[in-house]
Amino acid sequence: MNLDILRTSRIFITINAAIFAACITSSAAEPGRTAAAPRGPQGPPIVSPEVSSDHRITFRIVATNAQVIRLNAGDIPGLGQGTNLIHGTNGVWELTIGPLQPGAYRYTFNVDGVAVVDPRNAATSESNNNVWSLVNVPGSDFMDTRDVPHGAVAAVTYYSTTLKRFRRMHVYTPPDYERGKGKFPVFYLLHGAGDSDDAWSSVGRAGFILDNLLASKKAKPMVVVMPAGHTRPFAFGARGASRTNAPATRPPDEFLAEFVTDIMPYAESHYRIYADRQHRAIAGLSMGGGQTLNIAITNLDKFAYLGVFSSGLFGSYGRTRDGAAPPSSGPTWEQQHLDALDNAKAKKGLKLVWFSTGVDDFVLETSRGTVDMLKKHGFNPVYHESSGGHTWINWRNYLSEFAPQLFR
Repeated sequence: MNLDILRTSRIFITINAAIFAACITSSAAEPGRTAAAPRGPQGPPIVSPEVSSDHRITFRIVATNAQVIRLNAGDIPGLGQGTNLIHGTNGVWELTIGPLQPGAYRYTFNVDGVAVVDPRNAATSESNNNVWSLVNVPGSDFMDTRDVPHGAVAAVTYYSTTLKRFRRMHVYTPPDYERGKGKFPVFYLLHGAGDSDDAWSSVGRAGFILDNLLASKKAKPMVVVMPAGHTRPFAFGARGASRTNAPATRPPDEFLAEFVTDIMPYAESHYRIYADRQHRAIAGLSMGGGQTLNIAITNLDKFAYLGVFSSGLFGSYGRTRDGAAPPSSGPTWEQQHLDALDNAKAKKGLKLVWFSTGVDDFVLETSRGTVDMLKKHGFNPVYHESSGGHTWINWRNYLSEFAPQLFR
């Protein structure tokens, strides 16, 4: 190589290095700017949650200075108000529970009185007022993620003319919906009190349940619309918990009007679904079951299939979660809806009214009383009592039992 060229190259590299160093120095010295602080200690690498082959779950969190950490998970049997994690080495807290039956479970950590999601777990599930971490224990054919054709679940934003604001719903479309041209029946699936439109597709695993039913030819292809049943922040006893026999002077549940005015028309104008009674179903769990009865009984000409999971006419029969007796003031739900209940013409196109509640569920007497009342007015409800209580363990099973009966 020519010595002049080599000497010039060295000078060029030296100049560029000096310019780069000057830029760094200038940037750090610029008024109002501070140099980036070095990252603090990140703690030891951990896995959380870790699901073992025997269906046990190990939860871990790094919190060196914490005093007490508890695991909160309402659907996990035996935890009660929570269970303490054990403080190990390097600031790692750990707890192993189980074995558990297959299914999805929500949980949070309570770190010295502050509820937090699991920072090592990207899977979450939303309720109306907060977010949970989510862990799935495999081992159930009807809701596992399997090698079958999969549909899609979309989070859909729409404008509610009833509520004068934007709202969100989740919508499941069956496999190959995007590439097809035909129409599908529609199933409106409602969540329970305290939950959100995300619940059925996350902790409820509705999309996977439908995928597996379709793959085994146990259900008809359908579009499933999962709206947000709360119209405001939730508190038990407040409007939005949908006590279906509320006195006549109580303000109506805004969701009932929004469902007919906004949700159904949006689904019918944005998805390839039939808009007649024989291709339309509605079901819900707990609060959503009460909303199902309120919507469907007063619009019986619009629905051929009704499903009520762990629910009934809250306040009319049985006792509340805290053991209180139903209020006696004002007309009952039955009295307010006599015309609809005794409409023989509207009943003729009704193909299925299906109830299921766990024998340990606090709403058991409510479900039984509601079924008896419907029979008194000429309905022919199918009623099942399962094991268990008021949990997602049951509601996922109920969905897998109810959906195959639709649109036959």
